This record gives sequence, C-alpha cells and structure tokens, in this order.
Amino acid sequence: MRTWFVTGGTPGGFGLVYAEAALKQGDQVVVTARRPSELQEWAEPHGDRVLVLQLDVTDVEQVRAAVKTAEERFGGIDVLVNNAGRGWFGSVEGAPDETIRRTFDLNLFAVVEVIRAVLPGMRARGDGWIVNMSSVAGLVGAQGFGYYSAAKFALEGLSETLRHEVEPFGVRVLVVEPGAFRTKAFAGFQNEPVNETVDAYVPLVEGVKAAFVEHDGKQEGDPERGVQAVISAMNAPVPPQRIVLGNSGYDVVVAMHENALVELSANEKLSRGADF
Repeated sequence: MRTWFVTGGTPGGFGLVYAEAALKQGDQVVVTARRPSELQEWAEPHGDRVLVLQLDVTDVEQVRAAVKTAEERFGGIDVLVNNAGRGWFGSVEGAPDETIRRTFDLNLFAVVEVIRAVLPGMRARGDGWIVNMSSVAGLVGAQGFGYYSAAKFALEGLSETLRHEVEPFGVRVLVVEPGAFRTKAFAGFQNEPVNETVDAYVPLVEGVKAAFVEHDGKQEGDPERGVQAVISAMNAPVPPQRIVLGNSGYDVVVAMHENALVELSANEKLSRGADF
C-alpha cells in the first residue's frame, strides 16, 4: 500500500481524480486544499485511508506542517503529486506586478517548497515518485498567459535537473503536460477581471479570456483517462520522463518539436561556427 500526497484537491480538478484513482488501487491518500470543508463529504466514505489537510501551498510553514502530519499519520509519502496551480490573464508587458509574483509563487516556488519538504523522507527510504503537473503551456508559449507559461517552463527545467539529482536515491520524477481538460479550471474565468495595464494589449487579453470562457465545459480532455495514462506511465517497465495528455496538446507539442528541429538544422552552420 502506497501513500499519496496530492496538492490542489479542489473539487472538480485533477487532484481528486488522482486521489480516487489511488484509492481504487488500494492505496491511501493525503489530499490538501485551501478549503478542506469542501472535501468532507467526499472523504467520509473512505475512512482512515484518506486524510484531508488545510494547506495554502504558498505558505512555507503550512507546507512543512502538512508534510509532517502526513508522514506521522501514514509513516511516509510514496507519491507526491504537485497539482496545485492556476494562471492569470495579462500580457508580458502589461501584467500587474502582483499578478506576476502570484503566478510564480503558486506555480513554481510553492512546488519547490513541497518537494523540499517531501524529499528527505523519500531519500531515507530509497524510493518515491514526484509527479509535477505542468502544462502544454510549459512547452509552447500561450499569448495572454505568458507568466503562467514562464512558470511552467521553469517547472520543466527544474524537474529535468531534479530527475538526475534524485535518481541515485531511488526517487523518480514525471512531468505531466495536459492540454485542455474538462475540469473546473476554466470555470472561474467568467468573473475574472482583466487587469491589463497597457491599453494596446487589452483586446488581446480580452480575446484570450473570452476563448477560455467559451470553451468551459467543452474541453476535449477527460481527467479520469488522463490520470490513468499517468499511472500507466509510472508503472511502465521504462517510465517516461514526461507525458503529454490529450490529442490537441499532443499535436501542438509534436508540431513545436518538428518546427524547432527544422529551424535548428537550417541554422546548423551558424551554430557550429560559434566555436574557436
């Protein structure tokens, strides 16, 4: 029986889908959320196999306390799913400073703190999985969501390095890159204000917001199938380093890599000519 620690357990998101999949396997789960009362009814049927904890992942002391509580309750954390995260609208030039910092605090620095809190236990046991929920936007930039993309790009690089650092200790790292999935991620955008500080970008940002709102409830991705794909990847004889989820996301990422390879090849002479 493994113990999962899942952040971002808000109902309607990937977090609870991970938790339910783990429970179906016979595992036990720690689910964190800013408002744990929303999970009380969901958790009750699972009894002692579920521990719901209040956690603002941007609060370092809360992170450390939650991990300590989970380890004391279940004896250790075997699978960490860094799922908490979200983005805010804004152009690169005109997003408010508060929005930029909030984006990185939640999508990058909070992940760092959770990893740092969980890793000592995993290293001591010589085993563990760290599953970092990135995004297709962590591989392909998204207009009007540049700082969310930047934070996810940073998470990709962090995960790449982390993978090599923890491999000798028996800890594995998987990066998950979903496209558009039918969670409640888009639901709050309807009432999200456009706080763009540069007028020239307001039409762009408003158009991005309108596209998200219009697509809410119509996303192609099935969260349950997505999580099952992740678990299958973890259980593969040779687990992948990353997995893209969803048809549209897959196509976008493949096109990005193909275009990058064409451009790289076209400029090979310039690249190789830069050495002494």
